Amino acid sequence: MLGVLCGAGAALFWAIGLVAARHGIQIGFSPSDISLHRYVWSAFLFLPLIATGHLTGPGAIGWGRSFTLTLFAGPLLSILSYAGFLLVPLGHGGLIQPSTAALVGLILASVVLKEKLPLTRAIGALTIVVGLAAIAAEALTTIGTHGLLGDLSFMAAGTCFAIFGMLLRLWRIQPTRGTVVVSILSLFYVPVHGLLFGFHSVIAAGWYENFIQAVVQGIFAGPLSIFLFARAVVLLGVSRAAVFPALVPPFTLLTGYLILGEVPSVVQLIGLAIVAVGFRLTQKS
Repeated sequence: MLGVLCGAGAALFWAIGLVAARHGIQIGFSPSDISLHRYVWSAFLFLPLIATGHLTGPGAIGWGRSFTLTLFAGPLLSILSYAGFLLVPLGHGGLIQPSTAALVGLILASVVLKEKLPLTRAIGALTIVVGLAAIAAEALTTIGTHGLLGDLSFMAAGTCFAIFGMLLRLWRIQPTRGTVVVSILSLFYVPVHGLLFGFHSVIAAGWYENFIQAVVQGIFAGPLSIFLFARAVVLLGVSRAAVFPALVPPFTLLTGYLILGEVPSVVQLIGLAIVAVGFRLTQKS
């Protein structure tokens, strides 16, 4: 039961992170602003633990690997993820990003890690593609060509996350250690953000909105969700815990409706159902 609660909690926190990002975009934050909250505060939490020896820093796994992990799981990933909300509704991000991560992760596991791809998983991957196509078709018909750009942004973010996950498995790095490394090295992005974008929109949003993003992105959707998912893996095993990311799309639609009042369209619900079936098939051995 504890493992189930940890896995479900991780999925819920990931979903709330997307909802909070959508809210932040609506009130005037840029994707880069939200990315600052995603990494800076968690880094400040980790730094004292590294200084006291309770956690290991980038040097422990090698600086080359650390910077590579940060490239795919750092500010670039979050900016791509949040930028999609400039063009398309919450439901698209909540469905496309985790689905793409699962799909590309399955492909990378087969091609790079040389894992066997059973027929059931291959069918699951094709099912996810059908669900993604349904969402993309809605973007094209109801939003326009720029809607596809938003969906492609979410797909790019999901691909980055899948590469990050593949590298963790390839190099045998624990997810929590990888999260620490990415958070610490992402501090280098702070001066880059200041030079390229400035901090005027962050200041204009006020302390309350910044506090929300700091807590949700910097703690719940970041290190806490990774910790909970890692605990679920320990308590339940890899195959069982792999089911929990499938909860991110429905949790995103549900919390988006309850918190932001965004009602998912019929096509989004159909896409959710198709993707859920695909998720389930990809987890079968």
